[in-house]
Amino acid sequence: MLFSFKDDSKLIEQLVIGNENAYTYLVTNYHKPLYIYALSLTNDNASAQDIIQNVFLRTWKYRKRLNPDYSIKNFLYKTTYNEFINDYHRTKAISILERTYIEALNESVDENNSELIKKKIDFVNDGICNLPPKCKKTFLLSKKEGLTNIEISEYLDISIKTVEGHISKAYSILRKKCGDNLNNILIILFNNKQLKSKYY
Repeated sequence: MLFSFKDDSKLIEQLVIGNENAYTYLVTNYHKPLYIYALSLTNDNASAQDIIQNVFLRTWKYRKRLNPDYSIKNFLYKTTYNEFINDYHRTKAISILERTYIEALNESVDENNSELIKKKIDFVNDGICNLPPKCKKTFLLSKKEGLTNIEISEYLDISIKTVEGHISKAYSILRKKCGDNLNNILIILFNNKQLKSKYY
């Protein structure tokens, strides 16, 4: 009998009873987006591959626990995130800044998937590119390069108040364009660099 695995409940039902074709479908359709997500968390190809391998192995091993009423995509992304956290705890302590970065990624994934994250990043990038020139330069020195307002003031030979004004203006413009998720996307975009401005 042929099954349509595009329906989550049918896919999970077949996984639960050990249908290897269902498992093949799962790996084929979700390996790439999950790998992209894992790579965004680890910034390391080998670690990302290991995480995804463990995710699929665990999904198959504990397939009888899968709930047909639950989104398989959400389950896989959550499992990938949890696998990353477990691995991170095994290898190193997570700083407050790194935790903020990880939570931002997880919150974005909760909303959808890696494709949506990429679209949001592109949208924010476009917004930054269209900022007024001086505003854009100041904002990038702060957020991308991680300079303090004092350092930017000295580098550009402008007052600290002017620096603060440019950064505040940039945030105002970007929030109107990008909405409430701006902070999370900035953390992801600049790859957990410390965002030092008081306007963050």
